[in-house]
Amino acid sequence: MNTQTSQPIPKVYGWCPGALRPMMSGDGLVVRIRTPLGRLSQKQAKAIAALSQHHGNGLIDLSARANLQLRGISSQSHAAVIAGLQDLGLLDQDAATESRRNILLTPFWQPGDASHSIARSLERALNAAEDLVLPGKFGFVVDAGAQPHLQNCAADIRIERCGDTILLVADGAQTGCPVTVETAAEAALDLARWFLDHGGAAQGRGRMQALTARRAAPLSHSSPRSSSAPQPSPGMTASGQLVALEFGQITAEAFATLADNGPLRLTPWRMILVEDAQELATVPGVILDAADPRLQVRVCTGAPGCLQARAATRDLARDLAPRVPKGQILHISGCAKGCAHPGPAALTLTATATDTFDLIHHGKASDQPSIETLSASALRAAPDILTEGS
Repeated sequence: MNTQTSQPIPKVYGWCPGALRPMMSGDGLVVRIRTPLGRLSQKQAKAIAALSQHHGNGLIDLSARANLQLRGISSQSHAAVIAGLQDLGLLDQDAATESRRNILLTPFWQPGDASHSIARSLERALNAAEDLVLPGKFGFVVDAGAQPHLQNCAADIRIERCGDTILLVADGAQTGCPVTVETAAEAALDLARWFLDHGGAAQGRGRMQALTARRAAPLSHSSPRSSSAPQPSPGMTASGQLVALEFGQITAEAFATLADNGPLRLTPWRMILVEDAQELATVPGVILDAADPRLQVRVCTGAPGCLQARAATRDLARDLAPRVPKGQILHISGCAKGCAHPGPAALTLTATATDTFDLIHHGKASDQPSIETLSASALRAAPDILTEGS
C-alpha cells in the first residue's frame, strides 16, 4: 500500500514522556510512571489514584510498554505529583536514568525466578550506566518464563527463554546468544553498546530492528529462538486475575477499586494482573469477559485529549465494537500516526477532519484508504460499510 499524501504529517517526537520529563497533550501534561518490575503495591496504586484525582483529570492510561500515564496534569501541579511519586519510591534520580530504565517484564514472573532476577539486575545495571546514551524509545524486554509471551511487543533488546536456554536477542533477528541469569544484564548492556558503535542511533534516533535489517546481529547470536505464546485473554492465571481496561484507560476511582483486591501488575496488553484475586466484582471500564467485543478495538486518546488528533475516537469505538467481525481488529486513529496500533489492522479508520474518517483495509493508519471521508454518523448508521469490499 502507498502512503497517503493528502493527510498532514503528524509530529513525531522521537521520545516518550516520563515523570520527570512529561509531555504536553490536549488535556494537559502526560506524566508517565515506569513502575519497577511493572508492579504496584496496594498502597502505591491507591496513592497514584489519589494523585490523578487531586492533580489531574482523573484518567489513567496503561501504555503498550506497561507504563501508567496520569493525564491532565497542570504545569503548576507537576511538582506535587513528582513529590508524591518520590514518597512512593517511584521516581528515578534524573530524567536520563528514567529514560534509560525502559524495561518491559513479563507479568507472570514469580519472586526469585529467572525473569525477576534478570530484571532486577538489569535495572541496577542501567541505573549505573551513565555513559549509555540510548534513543528515547529504546527498550528492553525480560521474558524468561517457561514460554515467551512478549515477542510481539516492541523492544530493541530481548532476554527470552528457548527451552532450557535463556537467549539474548537483538530485535529483528531470528537467532540469539545464550546467556545465564547471572550474565544476562551485562550482556544486554554490551549489546546496547554494540548498537551504538555500529551506527544504530544516528543523530540520536534509531531502533535495533532497523540496524539488524542492514547488517547481521553479532556472530555469537546463532541459537534459534522459540515461538511466542499467544496473547492472553482476561481470566484467571496462576498469579491472579487478568482484567482488561476499556481501550487501555481507567478512571482513578476504578483503579483504586482494583487495588482493593490486591497488588497490581501492569502488562503491555492494556490489561492488569490483580495478584491472587478471585472472582472480581464488576468495576466500571474494566473488562472481565474474554469475549467482550471492545477487546477487538484499538483506539487512541483522540480529540481533544491529543493535540494531533483531528477527531474524537472513543465514543465511536464503543459504538462500532459490536460490529467488528470475530477474529479481526478495528483500529481507530485520531491522525495518521497510528499510535494505538502502529502495525496493520484488518480495519482502520483514520480521522481526517472533525467528523470524518478514511477507511483502510488491511493496513496502517497512514496507508492509502479504500474509502475516503466517511462521517462518524454514517459509520454509526451503516457499520456494515466497514467490511464491504474487504
